[in-house]
Amino acid sequence: MNDQEFIIALKELNIEINETQQKQLKTYADFLTEYNQHTNLTRIVDISQIYLKHFYDSLTLVKEIDFNKINNILDIGTCAGFPGIILKILFPHLKVTLLYSNQKKITFLEQLKLKLNVDNTIIIHSRAEEFAKNHQESFDLVTSRAVANMLTLCELAIPMVRIGGNFVAMKGTLENEENFNYAVEILGGTILNINKFELPFEKSIRNLINIKKISSSPQNYPRAYDKIIKKPLKKKAK
Repeated sequence: MNDQEFIIALKELNIEINETQQKQLKTYADFLTEYNQHTNLTRIVDISQIYLKHFYDSLTLVKEIDFNKINNILDIGTCAGFPGIILKILFPHLKVTLLYSNQKKITFLEQLKLKLNVDNTIIIHSRAEEFAKNHQESFDLVTSRAVANMLTLCELAIPMVRIGGNFVAMKGTLENEENFNYAVEILGGTILNINKFELPFEKSIRNLINIKKISSSPQNYPRAYDKIIKKPLKKKAK
């Protein structure tokens, strides 16, 4: 996907991109490939693949969320800034919090923020379960792209969504995922939609799991990470 194909594909998502935003994305792509030569940020280094598998893929969230109607988002496990920074570039009114536990990636994000000259972008070096302790029901949208299984993600993310807000997990495939309906229910959510689609050109599968927060999560969630892994929130067999 070259830059012109990217612009056409965005129109199909009802996204208009201006010249300033195009320049920001080019700066992003160039800096990502340069930085990746000495720090492992991504296996995707071809510019056309960056535009497809990072930039366009991040913006497919508009299939489930109207970003003109929300104000603040949290991106868990953001790594090199996907989808959070891309959303910030295309929807500059957003207040975006980027959360990651690796200091090398945090350093990249801090330098990228300066290069892109974006405001209201908060970069946090922390584990999600620790950050959640002081950020219960704080965000209109929490999202996470290709980070963990759904049982783990639900427990980390849903407690930080405000009532009436959404958690949207971005997954390549849902194969080998355990049933996570019970976890969603325990944490105060309900599954609105599972949107399965193909990326253009290469036709790889993507899934957006859209969960709405309808009631407060119990105060003891999320638990410590080892407990999340060892005792996932799934219904006990009778």
